[in-house]
Order: sequence, then C-alpha cells, then structure tokens
Amino acid sequence: MRNLPPVGPGYPSPVNELAGPRFALGTLTVFPVRVTRWDREAARAGMLWAPGAGLAVGLLAAAAGGLLSLLGSGPLLAAVATVAVPAVLTRGLHLDGLADTADGLGSGKPADDALRIMKQSDIGPFGVITLLFVLLAQVAAVSALYGEGWAYGALGAAVSAVTARLALTLAARTGIPAARPEGLGAAVAGVVPVRGALALAAAVTAVCAAAGAVFGATGSLHHALGVLAGLAGAELLLRHCVRRFGGVTGDVFGGLAETAATVSLVVLVLG
Repeated sequence: MRNLPPVGPGYPSPVNELAGPRFALGTLTVFPVRVTRWDREAARAGMLWAPGAGLAVGLLAAAAGGLLSLLGSGPLLAAVATVAVPAVLTRGLHLDGLADTADGLGSGKPADDALRIMKQSDIGPFGVITLLFVLLAQVAAVSALYGEGWAYGALGAAVSAVTARLALTLAARTGIPAARPEGLGAAVAGVVPVRGALALAAAVTAVCAAAGAVFGATGSLHHALGVLAGLAGAELLLRHCVRRFGGVTGDVFGGLAETAATVSLVVLVLG
C-alpha cells in the first residue's frame, strides 16, 4: 500500500464517484492512479470498491495464465504466471503482510511485542514457512484448474482475486478496531457499515456464481462455495488477529487477502 498524502481541513471537497475506485486502485495495486483523498469517507468508498480492484488484478492474472495455457505451456507454467501476476501488481505487499502476520502470531509474545516484530523489515522463520506453503498451495491449485482446461484456470484466478479483496471489505467493517493509531489499518478500520459489507459480499458471491454457470449448475454452486469458503477462512484469521493484536494492521489486511485467495482456490479444486 502506498504512502499517500494526508487529508485534513485543506481538503473540504465531498467524496465524488471516482474517489472509491481511485482509493481502491491506488492503495491495493500498483496501477498509476493518483489518490486525492485520504480521509474516512474516501476510505469507506475505497474499501467498498476493493473487489473491483481485485477483478482488475484477477483478469490480468487470468489473461497471463490463460494465454500461456492456450500456447501449450502446460498447467504448471501457466499456474506460476497466474500466481506471479497479483504479486507483481501489488509489489508483493499482500505476501509481505502475510509473512509479517505469521511472524507476529508465531512469536507467541504479547500484543505490543508481536506488533513490533511485524514492523521489522526482515522476515522470520514463521513468515518464510507460511509464504512457502501458501505459494505452493496456490500454484498447485491453479495448476490443477488449468489441467481441466484454460477456462477453469482463468476463471479461478479471477474469482480468487475478487474474493481476496472482498475479504478486505469485510475486515474494514464497523466493530473491527485498529491495532495501531497509524498506518493503513487505522485508516480503514471500521469504515464500512456491516450491512453494506454483507450486501456487497452477497452481490459478489452471486456474480461469481453466475460466472461459474458457464460450467453448468454444479459450476455455479462450486464457485459460490469458493467465495464463501475464502471469506470464512479470512474471517477466522481476522478474529484470531483481533484477539492477539487488539485489532487490524496493514499487514493483517495483506494476510487476510492471501488467506482468502488460497482457500478459495483450494475449494475450487476440490470435487
């Protein structure tokens, strides 16, 4: 997530219809989008647009892997490209957040000490092990999907990317505190109304189910379950982090995104 200009009394203009997409793309991707607002209203709009940013990332990942698959690269190479694209388009920040969160949780230390460990620039053993298994799981799952056909792999990439960012919207709902008074976690913690987050989750799940319908009724149900399972996995991690750290941080958001994406892909492979 980028370092963005502060917004205060000198920025009195109301949030317009572009504030949400700008905030989502400017903070969750490396796309050259200029974020002009960094207040709670803009954060709320941006987190509601987070699945849209995920769709942009997912479609590019699907295009890369699908193209390689159609060119005869084989499922494994197509899967590696598919998993690499989101990492590139986020500068690896979600993966970095996952590693830092794993180090904080694995340390077994009190909240303040664990948060201090998470802020350090190096990666500890828990972070390395977590990254290794998560990336292996993602590549293995996407490879299995491409093994069924390029369309399965491409749609799986898009659905998992959207699910990952939808998990961030739900994590930014009211009632979830920030663990620190500064950083991205503090900027977006509690900005999304619970009803709005749930309504968006239902809408995104319905859209993914409709997309999965190209593979029949079973495909529709399968993709809906992939979204719901990914969100459930992220919710379990979120609740554990809130108990351990006292709230969310930017690193926790990154860990939630990678968790949701991985669980979603695994469920799409099963059955």
